[in-house]
Amino acid sequence: MHFDPFIIPFNIGLYFILIYVVGRSIIWFRNLSRPDKLRLQRGFFGMAFGQSLKEIFLESLIHRKILKTNLRLGYMHMSLAFGWFLLILFGTIEADIFGSHHLNPPHMAIFFRFFNPDHGKTAFENGYAFLMDLVLAFILSGLILAIIKRFSSKSVGMKKTTRLKHLDKIALASLWLIFPSRLLAESLTSGAYGTGSFLTGTLGAWFNSFLPAKQAAYPFWWLYSLSLGTFFVLLPLTRYMHIPTELFLIFMRNSGIRTGDKAGTYSEVEVHSCSSCGICIDACQMSFSAGINNIQSAYLLKAIRKDEDTSGIVFNCLMCGRCDVKCPVGIELTSIRMIQRRAAGAGNGIHNIWHGYLRTNPVPVTAKQPASKPSYDFLPARKPEKADILYFAGCMTHLTPSIKNSMVKILDASGMKWSFMDEDGGVCCGRPLMLAGNDREARELINFNSRLIWKSGAHTLVTSCPICYKVFRESYYLDVEVLHHTQFIKQLIEDETVKMNYLNKRVTYHSPCELGRNSGVYDEPKEVLRHVADLEKTGYDDGNSLCCGGSLANLRLQSPDKHKIASFAAAALSAPAPDYIATACPLCKKTISAETKIRVADIAEIVAESIVKPVANGMKKQRIPNPIETSKV
Repeated sequence: MHFDPFIIPFNIGLYFILIYVVGRSIIWFRNLSRPDKLRLQRGFFGMAFGQSLKEIFLESLIHRKILKTNLRLGYMHMSLAFGWFLLILFGTIEADIFGSHHLNPPHMAIFFRFFNPDHGKTAFENGYAFLMDLVLAFILSGLILAIIKRFSSKSVGMKKTTRLKHLDKIALASLWLIFPSRLLAESLTSGAYGTGSFLTGTLGAWFNSFLPAKQAAYPFWWLYSLSLGTFFVLLPLTRYMHIPTELFLIFMRNSGIRTGDKAGTYSEVEVHSCSSCGICIDACQMSFSAGINNIQSAYLLKAIRKDEDTSGIVFNCLMCGRCDVKCPVGIELTSIRMIQRRAAGAGNGIHNIWHGYLRTNPVPVTAKQPASKPSYDFLPARKPEKADILYFAGCMTHLTPSIKNSMVKILDASGMKWSFMDEDGGVCCGRPLMLAGNDREARELINFNSRLIWKSGAHTLVTSCPICYKVFRESYYLDVEVLHHTQFIKQLIEDETVKMNYLNKRVTYHSPCELGRNSGVYDEPKEVLRHVADLEKTGYDDGNSLCCGGSLANLRLQSPDKHKIASFAAAALSAPAPDYIATACPLCKKTISAETKIRVADIAEIVAESIVKPVANGMKKQRIPNPIETSKV
């Protein structure tokens, strides 16, 4: 006997989801750009295929990243994902070895104990039954944790769990029913026939002692099939679509496809790959410092999936990148948020200085200057000086003059031919306009700045602001080397161009979001600090660094909430009681300084203090005055 009516719900659900996933994957592939299609094809038949299989095993089944972040949460996900995989794999082998036929239909592996109730009476069969019971117990242990997590997230080491929509709740209920119903169905069947192992056999014998086990088993086989079928049918309509979609995402990513700056197939796959695990909520400082728990990436992606209005979520974010680092699926969350901001554009309701300027200072249109062509008449005209090194301070550095003054001293001490690109103020790099979704206006600024850089003849552009550094590297098309000033100082140290004293000071380092997580510059700032001081760890280092809270990316965050975020960061950096809190961002310096009595200094200021400058006529070396002590924040 290989058929019973109760298997119908399972078969309907299984073939529905298989057809849906295959069809959706074909549509995604067809919608890829031609270069991305070629990347995926090469990846599928090249080295990337093996890398993808390895990542699927380690991340989709074992959940290695979650295990490293949270052992209990990682075990929960691993037991359900890897356990279910093992149950299907071993069940298929069981049906092939112990069944009456080879190459059985899928339902034979799932309902093997129903169609072979006498299985398990020989020693070999009993050994295999023990293995199947062990896997089922492994899954059930994770299921218990999942239920506990839903009602008490703190018990599994999470501050908050995601909210569920109605369909998500139905899908979750069906998922929770799958394995208990299998346990009861197999246990009652084993009890009726005297089979089973340590779990199903023991429980079945107990049931058989006071129930008609054979008759009682049949409704639970129906429940098992209905739970599976319901879950499969609801899967495309709920967050659980991430299960098959994540596999496609891994192949795409390992083939070299990236999010980019516009919505496309890859970003759509990323959106559907989010499991709403809630890790991004725990990683978000707006959550654990300010108590804002409804704007995190999990909610943004859920709103995009449901085609809901995202305006209340998309602009209310620090864009610090902590969620990107923590996301176990590897979704480029900040890039997706930027795409949504661009889609909202000027209609986002955020006042924009650029628009205000153009309204009060309209650009005249002449016969030689068509209206459609970008005009720079309202931007300050300036002929750049010829130089090898071009220094761009940026808006925030001009508001923090001690950093600017320190960089002038360092550049002068280097003996290189350099020029101050925005010494008289100049113009912005364009990042604030991008964050507001105003790409056209940002591109006009970029074109203007690019002309200045090209006319200077410089081979290296040095900037003090991490935001400017990131924008010049990623949004400009420049034939120059772009360096943050910490990287530039590191080169000076390596070339022994500038000599420095060891200050014998203890410092902690705050890695700015845009320089560290968003640009990958971690080592150079720390190496510079170690050259002149004693660097202490804080527990919030490198990718786990805290945002200062002063981010220009969020214009909706209220001052009290910004204060909470900054206060938490300052407390963490002050915990080792250092002489200085060092950072590499003018905005971070200003924000953190307001929250601690410990001196906060940019790395450039600390280096300027340590510089030893030889004096003419053989006199002793003279120390440059300490900019940290002689200038205000």
